[in-house]
This record gives sequence, structure tokens and C-alpha cells, in this order.
Amino acid sequence: MSATRPAGLDPLPMTGPTFARRLSNASLMGGCMLAAGLVILPLALIVWQLVARGLPALKPSFFVNLPKPVGEPGGGMANAIVGTLIMLGIGGALAVPIGVATGVYLSEYRRDRFASLVRYTTDILSGVPSIIVGVAVYGLIVVPMGRFSAIAGGVALGLLMLPLIVRTTEEVVRNVPVSYREAALALGAPRWSVIVQIVLPAAAPGIMTATMLSVARAAGETAPLLFTALGNRFGSVALDRPIAALPLLIYDYARSAYPDWIQQAWTGALVLLLLVTAVSALFRFSTRRGARP
Repeated sequence: MSATRPAGLDPLPMTGPTFARRLSNASLMGGCMLAAGLVILPLALIVWQLVARGLPALKPSFFVNLPKPVGEPGGGMANAIVGTLIMLGIGGALAVPIGVATGVYLSEYRRDRFASLVRYTTDILSGVPSIIVGVAVYGLIVVPMGRFSAIAGGVALGLLMLPLIVRTTEEVVRNVPVSYREAALALGAPRWSVIVQIVLPAAAPGIMTATMLSVARAAGETAPLLFTALGNRFGSVALDRPIAALPLLIYDYARSAYPDWIQQAWTGALVLLLLVTAVSALFRFSTRRGARP
């Protein structure tokens, strides 16, 4: 007959095996928390550096004024902010529909030989350096047009967005339970209707996350824009002309010899980080609202 311990008494002392298990669990948990801290540490250092150096010049005039001439203090990066948003819009308008459609095709028709070729090509494209993408777009668009343009910059950014959207869409669509498809097909729905009305809504949060990540990656690219958008110190928003961009202006200011420009480069980098954060928060908010019943 087993004896039970009355309530209120101290717990039994840990035996050898129990203590070893708890010590092993605590060690592994501590290692996981340390690894998580090491992952967060670089981002924390970057944010701290940008805030410390860029915040002093972060004023409303920075968002509404154009760059000042060389040697004249003040000014802002309004044209660069608008230009970045324009080229991200062009790139997203090209990459998101094509990337989502391709990802759905790779997931739903994964056994086709052509699907294997597309998947392999997408993997290669994801590993191509961004400057190579810029050179390719320069030859395909800039040279025939005879000028640098926002269109060429948007196409370059769209090509950089495309692989991430394709591969992530493929994975999230593949993770949609097969029972959803079978239930819809059993009711007599055609396959295209199942994909559009059942599969895509179920995979929407993952697709939105992929879009968010691709936009965040493209927003900070500088090398492809040197060969496509070139940059512009004026407030031009013409799509067939050179256009300003935050990464380009940050690059030009950071390598200059003027302290005021260097200060604005730090502020521009902070604004670029805030822009990416705002886009991420917007996508997450819309995704959560869309996921609510």
C-alpha cells in the first residue's frame, strides 16, 4: 500500500536521475535562449547605431525638402523616399502576381517536368548577386530605352523579389491540408475553383509574409539601381526618367566629405529601416485581420 504525502510538506528530494534530467533540460533551455539572444543582438546593435546617429537630424523637413546643393547645409530626402516607394510599387506589381501564380503551379503540379525546371531556375535566380540583376536589366531595358528610368529600377527590384515569393508560396500552398481540396472536389468544384476559393485564402497569411520579406529585401538594394534608376537630385516622378532612391542617396552621402551629408546618410538609413518596419507591420496587421473569422 503506497503512502501519500500530506499537503503542505516539502517535496521529496530529487534523486540522481531526476536531477540529471532537470539539469540537462535547464542547460538546453539556456543554450536555446543564448542562441536566440545572439540572433537578436546584431539587429539590436544596428538599430541602436542608426537611432543614435540618425535621430538628431530626423525632422519633418527631412521628409518634405529636396536635397540641398553641395556645401549648403539642410535639405531632405523627400524625392528619394517617393522614388523608393514608386520603384517598390512597380517591382511588387510585377513580382507578386507572377510569383504567386508560379508558386501555386509548382505546388499543385509539382510532378510535371516543366515544374522541376521552373523550380531549378528559381533557385538559381535566388542566388544571383543583385549587381548581376542590375547589369542584366541595364542591357534589357536601359540600353533599348536609351536612358535610365524608374521602370528599369522597378523591374530590377521585381526580379529580386520574385524567387522568394515563388518558393515561399509553393511551400505554404503545399502545407494547406489535402482534406480541403478533397472536400471541395467531392462537391463537384473544378480544380481552378478549388485553388482560387479554397487553397489561396488558406495560404494567404504565408503569401503575405513572403511578399513582406521580398519587399524588405528589395527596399535596401543599391547595386542594381546604380545600373537602372541611376538617381536624381530633383523631385522627378516620371517613370521613363532617372529617379531618386533612398539607398542611392545614402550611398552618395555616406562616401562624401561633407559632415552634413554624412549626417543625412545616417538619417536616411534610419528612415529606410522605419519604412521596412512600417511595411512589415502593415502586412502583419492586414494578415491578422484577414485571418479572423
